Amino acid sequence: MEIHKLFKKAKKGNDKAFEKLFEPYEADIYRIAYVYVKNESDALDVLQETACKAFEKIHGLKEPAYFKTWLIKIAINNALNLLRGKQKIIYMSEVLPEKAIVNQNHIDQKILLEQVMNVLTNEEKSVILLKYYQDLPYTEVANILQIPLGTAKSICYRALKKLRIRIEKEDMYESN
Repeated sequence: MEIHKLFKKAKKGNDKAFEKLFEPYEADIYRIAYVYVKNESDALDVLQETACKAFEKIHGLKEPAYFKTWLIKIAINNALNLLRGKQKIIYMSEVLPEKAIVNQNHIDQKILLEQVMNVLTNEEKSVILLKYYQDLPYTEVANILQIPLGTAKSICYRALKKLRIRIEKEDMYESN
């Protein structure tokens, strides 16, 4: 069924139409949530909360072309709200789910990635994820995060600089 028809039906409260609209973006939303909350259970909670909020608020979305962008924004806000509510300690067992562990090299890379990403603020993580993981243009990143375009670019530049410095430090420690 055409997206515009599904969108109109979903705006009228048709849950089946909404499910068909939401389904293609579930994996992306889960991955974004996981980067923030760092465990499967909370990422699934964020995914579910995103679906519920989006279904409740879809009547306010004017253009179906912005549906994915709108969902990502809801997901990021839900993840940040969850983190604010928990302010929890993150254990390595949560960072590295058992089924993701394949070999020692993979483990080392995953630990390094987690350590490197932890130097970024939530705002910087958001920009990096949207720009490079979701492959969105800066204009869309700025729109999702509701920040000026120049701010999105400068946050990205600052975050990349932090990441480069951290990776160089990690490389120095490994070579010694």
